[in-house]
Amino acid sequence: MEIITRREIKITQTSTELTMHDIFGAWKVRWGINRMNYKVEPGLYSVGNPDSNSPVLVTANYKLSFDSLRKELDSLKAWILVLDTKGINVWCAAGKGTFGTTELLNRIAIVQLDKIVAHKNLILPQLGASGVSAHEVLKYSGFRVNYGPVRAEDIREFIDAGSRATTEMRTVRFSIYDRLVLTPVELVNSLKMSLMIFGVLFVLNLMGLGPFGLVDFYGYEGALIVGCVLTPLLLPWIPGRAFAWKGWLLGFIWAVSVNMLNGWPLVPQYSLLRAIGYLLIFPSVSAFFAMNFTGSSTFTSFSGVLKEMKIALPAIIISIFLGSVLILINSFI
Repeated sequence: MEIITRREIKITQTSTELTMHDIFGAWKVRWGINRMNYKVEPGLYSVGNPDSNSPVLVTANYKLSFDSLRKELDSLKAWILVLDTKGINVWCAAGKGTFGTTELLNRIAIVQLDKIVAHKNLILPQLGASGVSAHEVLKYSGFRVNYGPVRAEDIREFIDAGSRATTEMRTVRFSIYDRLVLTPVELVNSLKMSLMIFGVLFVLNLMGLGPFGLVDFYGYEGALIVGCVLTPLLLPWIPGRAFAWKGWLLGFIWAVSVNMLNGWPLVPQYSLLRAIGYLLIFPSVSAFFAMNFTGSSTFTSFSGVLKEMKIALPAIIISIFLGSVLILINSFI
């Protein structure tokens, strides 16, 4: 990137080509590495050699969002106004208020946008609409807000069409691929919690309160994968609305499978208490991790997430506690 000073205004020139460093950085973030600090400096960026009539595109300073936009601007001349969203993507930042009216007005003033462009039009991502009051932006800055397409890949067509969006551009899609690319970070975060759980089980084994063995290990890991990967992938086809319920349902199928794989009810030494314990624990584990995915999905609203958590969390905690008690009792019999 090259920094240019125009009339004491800092403008950073950026490329539309992603380097290997950019691609590797995106891969690391998808796996939860440096995810909370993957950002670019807020301010004004130029693509190509824009002039005073070039369009102004607004985005977040989360580097994945910034890169997703700039790579679609090849051969175009445009300005990119990057808001300080604390390194959070547009959709989440709009919900948190950092991709919002106040920050947009402040950034317009800081970069002195009215001295850079002759027009008064801003193109904002549609998923940022919940955080921005367009009439207030117009009132206090004179700039009109025009919401662009949901996906950055449609921005060229949108601009070529005179900043008009088709129904397809306005449609929020959340395909299998969209859900799949979000699962690695959920999986990594859940594995961190799993290490703590395995540590507790190891200590209990040392204290003679086990045994917790191979079945417990792969049963739990299977429930984790069901909640973090399988439930998001099959999301539209699993009956019900609540994510916790969807995860619980697949987790219950997994728990039944674990019991049957170990010979229950035909093997006498595989007790009823242990089987019931698994039926209480594994579906609840899957439900918990599936519920975490609500923050990554366009399927839910903020109020819906709060309502689901209020109901599901106590049920999950109670179920896991009862299941653990049954398995502990079974170990003493």
